[in-house]
Amino acid sequence: MSDTSGGSDVVEEDGGTEVASARKLSGKVLVLYILAPLLVLAAGGGAAFFLFSGGEDTGGMAEAKVEKQAVFLELPEMLVNLSQKDKRAQYLKIKVALEMSDKNVSNSLQPVMPRIVDTFQVYLRELRKDDLEGSAGVYRLKEELLRRVNLTIRPRKIDRVLFKEIIIQ
Repeated sequence: MSDTSGGSDVVEEDGGTEVASARKLSGKVLVLYILAPLLVLAAGGGAAFFLFSGGEDTGGMAEAKVEKQAVFLELPEMLVNLSQKDKRAQYLKIKVALEMSDKNVSNSLQPVMPRIVDTFQVYLRELRKDDLEGSAGVYRLKEELLRRVNLTIRPRKIDRVLFKEIIIQ
């Protein structure tokens, strides 16, 4: 009997140890399946916080760029006749503003304004109505006027040519 009871005690102890080790494994499993994902989420949240908080710092740089405001200089209204194949006259009426980031450039343009207007008018008179059709035609016109004004005032630079009015008749 003592062997059997001793054997049964061992089995019970073994069963008890098996149950205890199963409880320990289930605790480890819970840690792996619950705590590990929580740690991963927390780490991801921390990384996202640092990434997005870094974006706010660039907002300060954007404010520094906003402080340097653009300066606009309006050119006089121009009315030119377009190049034509038939006898019917076609006209282009245009109002242009020049945008620059430096006020000193604006001040230095006043003495050369007649040269800029002349450059624009010579170019505009060579255009045909077909050259101005669609948004692509207007974009090409903007780019060409920008190139010509920047060549005229070199080494200073204009950032953009803005159309206030374009009428083709």
